[in-house]
Amino acid sequence: MEENFDIAVVGGGPAGLSAACSAAKSGAKVILLEKDEAIAHNIRTSGVTWVDAMDRLGIPSRYYNPINNFRFVSPANDIVISGSTPKSCVLDVRGMYQHLAFLAAEAGAEIMVRSNVINVIKDGDRIAGVKASTPKGDLTLRATLVIDASGFSSSVGRKAGLAGEWKRYGVGAEYECYCDSVDSTTWVLMVGKQYSDAGYAWVFPLSKNRVRIGVGIGRPDSDADPLEKLHLLLEKRPKPLDSLGKIQPVELHYGSIPNEGSRQTSIADGLMMVGDSAGQSNPLVLEGIRYAIEFGRLAGEVGAKSISQGSSKESLAEYERTWKSKVESRIASALRVQSRWIGLSDEQWDKEIEILRDMTVDEFLDFIKADFTAGKMMKLALHHPKIAARQLFNMIIKG
Repeated sequence: MEENFDIAVVGGGPAGLSAACSAAKSGAKVILLEKDEAIAHNIRTSGVTWVDAMDRLGIPSRYYNPINNFRFVSPANDIVISGSTPKSCVLDVRGMYQHLAFLAAEAGAEIMVRSNVINVIKDGDRIAGVKASTPKGDLTLRATLVIDASGFSSSVGRKAGLAGEWKRYGVGAEYECYCDSVDSTTWVLMVGKQYSDAGYAWVFPLSKNRVRIGVGIGRPDSDADPLEKLHLLLEKRPKPLDSLGKIQPVELHYGSIPNEGSRQTSIADGLMMVGDSAGQSNPLVLEGIRYAIEFGRLAGEVGAKSISQGSSKESLAEYERTWKSKVESRIASALRVQSRWIGLSDEQWDKEIEILRDMTVDEFLDFIKADFTAGKMMKLALHHPKIAARQLFNMIIKG
């Protein structure tokens, strides 16, 4: 069976749903394909993000737990940066994704779940649609524009020859758990070899009794299994897990996120890439939901406008210029910091988090969000003249 659309979006995460919604609002005929049985059927992210970004993007506060305080634990150090108002948050990922799905449906986008892209359709060098296995059977979906929002797999970009496999990436395993008691206003990052061979572990609360506990490991720096490491942590209960009382997992999340910067290009004739597919993620805490929503909406808007021009690469260039001007240099700076962190010993980590101890909440958030402007980093280096802080300043600003 063959059907025709203006835009086919591949992937029902925040990037794809946001792209489908904005494209449909702009008058395009849109179909979105999600390979899982339901939107957010499988959770592949811990859901940490920032309150100001969610407010700006119009995400209702009922879909996140606000966070005031930020704790860092290393083998011989433990610091807390306290704030008076919530600046970070932990998302109800399933609820928020389905909220975005209803917005896309309301705007007029057609959504098909359990629909897996088998191949792309080409008209010469131009992408002209996709072939997909769906509950309706195998379909040929011709489209003026295909938006690849397939996440880490970058399935359409790879099939189209625009993108290769990620060589550097983070892989994480996480349990969503019942706990007897957790400080719902504080998230915790744990660093050092007992927590992760090349990465970090986390405790991200959703309420006083519901928390996400996970381990992330960088590839190819380590081939350790994050799930095995997570089980070891739950068995040995090092701090801060020793203070949580009963820990009972109720849900397992597992996923990967690119960790080598943005794609060299995210557009081609008839094709756009957005979200993790394009490398739009912050390497310091491996979060990208805010980018996915913002640049998904941008992709939908630019994509809808491009239909009258056949969605040529030239007509899609506004999308790439805009998102790269906003975040590409920040992602590159964050990668330089992360490359330093990956190789730290336990003793070096104990010293490294001392950089954070005297930071204000706003200084810390600018840093961890990869909001690296020259002015902000100059103030940080001047206010905190420790050797390590100056080294980070030089690494970020001078590259």
